Amino acid sequence: MASVGTVSAASVDDVAALAGRLREAIGRGVRVADPILDVVIATTLAGGHLLLEDHPGVGKTRLARALARSIGGSFARVQATVDLLPSDVVGASVWLADRGAFEFRPGPVFANVLLVDEINRATPKTQSGLLEAMQERQVTVDGVGHPIPPPFVVVATQNPTAGHDGTHPLPPAQLDRFLARVSLGYPDEDAEVALLREPPQEPDLVAVASPDAVEEARATVARVHAGDRLLRYVVALLRATRDDPRILVGASPRAGLLLSGAARALAAIAGREFVLPDDVQRLAPHVLPHRLQTVDADPGTAIAVVADALDRTPAR
Repeated sequence: MASVGTVSAASVDDVAALAGRLREAIGRGVRVADPILDVVIATTLAGGHLLLEDHPGVGKTRLARALARSIGGSFARVQATVDLLPSDVVGASVWLADRGAFEFRPGPVFANVLLVDEINRATPKTQSGLLEAMQERQVTVDGVGHPIPPPFVVVATQNPTAGHDGTHPLPPAQLDRFLARVSLGYPDEDAEVALLREPPQEPDLVAVASPDAVEEARATVARVHAGDRLLRYVVALLRATRDDPRILVGASPRAGLLLSGAARALAAIAGREFVLPDDVQRLAPHVLPHRLQTVDADPGTAIAVVADALDRTPAR
């Protein structure tokens, strides 16, 4: 019997095997660098949501679809536009004249994987409609709560914008709901030639996992051991962002919870029962920068602050 705070090797091995199958399945649908794919899988197994930010045409939507098909859950897609309403996402109560009563009609948010494409084209009101769903895993309509079946993952995409093309930047509260933000980037020359030679196909319809398997993996991930020294290292990183003069608002305690949770998932993916500082260092550039509010409008400032915090903070 494993002691409290640890998991059996077999349990961690199961998570590692599941991650391997997901890598292979997603790779059939879209070409993604292995380090980025590990962040995507760790975010999913840590119970978080993912923000994909990059220029059009680099595979953001294909990655979301491949992830959804790979875990074998239900999938829904919402194309964000300026006229999209919150009820178009969460659902609404509809009056049924023949019954003389209202009936709740669930929206696309009631899926295991919800792809919100170009989320920053939706108005702030519609963006805020996702807050309860992403945090509480339920929506409240007319005073009645409606649970969303687990697992529930929001994968949102947005294109970089200068703010002059009809987009609405995500507010800090909305950004904070995303565990990780990743950028796929352009492929290198050889990879791009290979892409043109043999375009990726849609992933097989046969799933390599199930929603129940994902939930079991999440339970195992939550029990991966993170010692006090490791947790103090995470806190030191958070405090380093708060003390930086380039920052107005630094990383919150919730950022630390999400970073340590994702690090547990990354450790389990690697077949380990314990978290290493390396796990935190690999994930911090994807988990922390979008949560920082800087003194200027340059998105690179927050990235530089996190990089400097990693350089200056010794692993304890």
